[in-house]
Amino acid sequence: MASLNEIIQWCDQTLKSPEFKDYAPNGLQIEGKTEVKKILCAVTASQTAIDAAIAYGADLLLVHHGYFWKGEPYPITGMRGKRIKALIQHDISLVGYHLPLDSHPTLGNNAAIADLLTLENIEALDPSEKHPIGNIGYLKQAMSPESFKTYVSERLGFDAIHLPADKTSVYKVGFCTGGAQDYILKAAEQDCDAYISGEVSERTFYQAQELNVHYYACGHHATEKYGVQRLAQAISEQFDIEYSYFELNNPI
Repeated sequence: MASLNEIIQWCDQTLKSPEFKDYAPNGLQIEGKTEVKKILCAVTASQTAIDAAIAYGADLLLVHHGYFWKGEPYPITGMRGKRIKALIQHDISLVGYHLPLDSHPTLGNNAAIADLLTLENIEALDPSEKHPIGNIGYLKQAMSPESFKTYVSERLGFDAIHLPADKTSVYKVGFCTGGAQDYILKAAEQDCDAYISGEVSERTFYQAQELNVHYYACGHHATEKYGVQRLAQAISEQFDIEYSYFELNNPI
């Protein structure tokens, strides 16, 4: 058991969250019990994740996609209102980390993708960023674009969408999890053979062709389910707290 404040302070320091400009608040979003014995982690604070947290007896729900995003309406009503009401009624804290959990060099989503694909010599996708959101890595051996599609699909458990380019082999790979398909422009600037993200847009088809960078869409959810698990495990080890991961099975 640990205090909620201790956990938040440790996470903020570990992830360096105050140093990020983000689209939503990082850290504590809804305050529940002051003492935490059990944590449930999930990618998104959906109603099913909240129901799972209640059933698990969690004191804290840890997510990558929380609430209060820029541009959202202020009134807490409708679907979001129902979610927040359930958390408050059951005294469950909601803690979310977005870009800091994408970026962290060992706990982050991108770090997990690099590990799963056994990419080497990891470097920043954008060298100008203090805390790089995307990365570049290198395969141990070059692959054909078709073989690389099979490889990423098997390793990430998602049938990747491949938007082809003219290059005949893949060795230098840019990647950024989630909805970062437009970072293919940065991948092209760094002369990557391929670029991986979660989602795909109509324009991405033409960008892959004209920038000559193979694009692989591997699922927003599928590429971002690892960071919360790594962070929850790290919290568990730091504070001797029980945790569990809830899989939302989002196919997008």
